[in-house]
Amino acid sequence: MNTPIWDFVNEYAKCDLSRLHMPGHKGKGPLGFEKYDITEFDGADSLFHADGIIKESEENASRIFNTGSTVFSCEGSSLSIRAMLHLAFINKEEWQGDCLLATRNAHSSLSSSSALIGFDIMWLTSGEHLSCNITANDIENTLRRVDKMPFGVYVTSPDYLGNILDIEGISKVCKKYNVPLLVDNAHGAYLKFLKEDCHPITLGATMCCDSAHKTLPVLTGGGYLHIAKGQDKYIKNAKSAMALYASTSPSYLILASLDLCNRYLASDFKKDLENICNICDKLKSKLFNLGYRVIGEEKTKITIATKSYGYYGYEIAKILKEKGILVEFYDPDYVVLMTSAFTSSKDFDKIIDTLSLISKKTEITSVLNQLRLPKKELTIREAIFKKNEEIDINSALGKVLASPCVSCPPAVGLINAGEVFDKDIIAACKYYKINTVRVVK
Repeated sequence: MNTPIWDFVNEYAKCDLSRLHMPGHKGKGPLGFEKYDITEFDGADSLFHADGIIKESEENASRIFNTGSTVFSCEGSSLSIRAMLHLAFINKEEWQGDCLLATRNAHSSLSSSSALIGFDIMWLTSGEHLSCNITANDIENTLRRVDKMPFGVYVTSPDYLGNILDIEGISKVCKKYNVPLLVDNAHGAYLKFLKEDCHPITLGATMCCDSAHKTLPVLTGGGYLHIAKGQDKYIKNAKSAMALYASTSPSYLILASLDLCNRYLASDFKKDLENICNICDKLKSKLFNLGYRVIGEEKTKITIATKSYGYYGYEIAKILKEKGILVEFYDPDYVVLMTSAFTSSKDFDKIIDTLSLISKKTEITSVLNQLRLPKKELTIREAIFKKNEEIDINSALGKVLASPCVSCPPAVGLINAGEVFDKDIIAACKYYKINTVRVVK
C-alpha cells in the first residue's frame, strides 16, 4: 500500500530548500527529527480541507477498516468523540431530543462535549466505576420508556479494564429505534484485525472513534473517526466537525505515522496480532494457575483483579515497577497491562517471572460500595461555566461539582459536573485518593 504523506515528508526532508514557513525550527535543531516536522503549505495538503496526500491516505485507511469514511485525528479519540457527538446532534430528527443516552463509565471527553455542544445526558449505570456491563435489553428497555428519543446511544467498549459489550446486539436495538449508535472504541483499533473481526463499525455502529496510538504502532495523538457506509449526512460534515474542535496546526509527524501504519495494517499486522494474542492467552492461563484473577475479554490487555490474590493494585504495580515493568494503570482493585504486536517475548517472560515470585496472601474482601447516580443540580454545561473554587473533599458534602475530578488514566469520573456530592461519592473519592475537588461557588 502506498504511503503518500510519509513519502512527501521524507522527500521534503531531503531537499535543500529555504523553509520560509512555519514551524520556527526550520527543520533544524537539537531534537534530530525536526526535518520531518512540517506544516500545511503548498503540496502538503490540509487535514480539514484534504484533497491531496492526506485525502489519499485517509481513503487508504477507510478501505482497510471498510468504512464509509475514515478521518485522521492528531488529537486522539477526544477530538473524534467531540466531532462524532457534534455530527449526531446537528443531524437529529424532530422526534429526537437534546439528550444523549450514555453508559456511565465514559471518558471525560464526553462531559466536555456536553458542555461545548449543549446537550444533556441520560446515564446508564451498573454501579461500577470503570465498567458498565449493560446489555442490548437494557438499551431497549430504556428506549421503550423515554418521553423523547435521544439523539444517540453512546457506549464505551472496550472499557479501561478490557470488558467488551455486545455491540452487535446493541446496534440492532438502535437500528430498530432509528437512533445512531456511537462507540468509544479508543482501546479497540486492533479489533478489526482479529481472526473474528469485531470492530464496532463491522458490528453495526454508526460512528466510532479509535485511538490508533493505544494499540497500533502510531505516535501518541494519532486516532481515527470512523463513519459507517451509507451515513452520508455524517460523512459530508465530518471534516468541518473535526475542524471545529481541533487545532489548525496538526502534527505531520503524527499524520506520517498514521500513513505508515496503513501499510503495516494492510500487510503483516494480522499475522503479528494473532501471534501476540496466542502469547497473551497462554500468559493469562499461567496467571490463572498461579491463583491470579484475570478479567476482561480483550485479547491483548491483561487486567488482574489483585485483591483476590491478597494485594491492592498499587502494591502489585510497585513490585512490577521495581522489576522494570511499567503498567498502563493501577488503582486499589486492578492492575492493567497493555500489550501489542510489538511487546517482546522478553517482556512477557519478565511479567510471568515477576508475578510468579509474589506469594499469594489472604484475599482482601473490602470493596467499594456500588455507586448510585448522584442528584443532579445543574446541567454539565451550566456547572462547567460557573465560577468555582477548589475545596478539600471532606468539605464537599452537598456541594455541586464544577469541573471533572479525574486524572488520565483512566479519565473516568466518579461524579460529573452539575451533580451533588453525597456521602457515598465522597467515600469513593477518598478510596481513589482524590483529596480536593472544584465545586460551584
